[in-house]
Amino acid sequence: MGQRQGAYETGTYRNVFLELGYSEEEIAARVEETWKRLFEGPEDTRIYYEAGDRMGYLLDTGNLDVRTEGMSYGMMMAVQLDRKDVFDRIWLWSHTHMLMSEGENAGYFAWSCNPDGSKRATGPAPDGEEFFAMALLFASHRWGDGPAPFDYGKQARDLLRTCVHKGEDGVGYPMWNRDNKLIKFVPNCEFSDPSYHLPHFYELFALWAYPEDRPFWKEAAEASRAYLRLACHPRTGLAPEYAHYDGTPNDDRGYGKFFSDSYRVAANVGLDYEWFAADEWQRGQADRIQAFFADIPPDDYRRYTIEGEPLEEKALHPVGLLATNAMASLAASGPHAEASVRLLWETPVRTGERRYYDNCLYLFAVLALSGRYRIWKPADER
Repeated sequence: MGQRQGAYETGTYRNVFLELGYSEEEIAARVEETWKRLFEGPEDTRIYYEAGDRMGYLLDTGNLDVRTEGMSYGMMMAVQLDRKDVFDRIWLWSHTHMLMSEGENAGYFAWSCNPDGSKRATGPAPDGEEFFAMALLFASHRWGDGPAPFDYGKQARDLLRTCVHKGEDGVGYPMWNRDNKLIKFVPNCEFSDPSYHLPHFYELFALWAYPEDRPFWKEAAEASRAYLRLACHPRTGLAPEYAHYDGTPNDDRGYGKFFSDSYRVAANVGLDYEWFAADEWQRGQADRIQAFFADIPPDDYRRYTIEGEPLEEKALHPVGLLATNAMASLAASGPHAEASVRLLWETPVRTGERRYYDNCLYLFAVLALSGRYRIWKPADER
């Protein structure tokens, strides 16, 4: 039997919930309920708020700020669920308040703002830019382009060009190291964050970015898959939050352990395998991380060394962790895949102060495991 083809080639997306016996009606209801709780629901679950007649934002409820991470996540959620109204509100808020027009970071988005739109930071976080670009390309393909700033495709391609070419004129820094093709934690540093690596996005950027940039993105996809093999521990599957370019943990500021950022690696591995099935290593990686957490109850999730030593600090986002481990089931072939998905199904969205990050990861997992986290191609490629 040959290697499985990914959904990009087949156009078919696994509905893992359906495979496990949940009905289409139950699954559709769960997706709709999750969206409503996050975007329209009561104050103990909502993370999205309208701002005036035309804008809206996602609030990091634990830090009471608006982050490019959450805004770009919200746009991806909206385009997947065909909510152009919400997408456009979030994008207009981001473009109006977060996009920087001067200084060394011109063309990037300020990673943190107050809910009134004033900036808390003058630097970017590359995970926001890559999600902005991907969501905008999907919007262009799904809905078509409008007048600026709703000319989604041009906005995405311009942003990707900035990410690669920034600094060539001596002002600022690129978001990817142009030599090794690895994404940086922030542009003016030379180390990475394993959870920022989205080879499944880069494969699509290699098709839809400006033609002169496409070879870079193809190389970046290959480089990121190779990097994740280095950064993820070969026995536990755990990755650090920050890592050097050789994959070893960067603990200079205490972020060399498996903690909140790291959770996204499992989700990214699962989705990359679902979309492209380009790296069979990902199946074993998904199995390893699910096996590590198989016998640990969510209320005892902690900070860990990547070798698996539990530390005293409890996880801030246990629901997010169990959600990403469930999403890894898109790649997993081991004995814990079903239990990981059923744990997600049986867990409600998080309530209270820390709900934002958990519930973003929760909705992504529900979309992915229901076959609703899809590649939106341009009309001539469908």
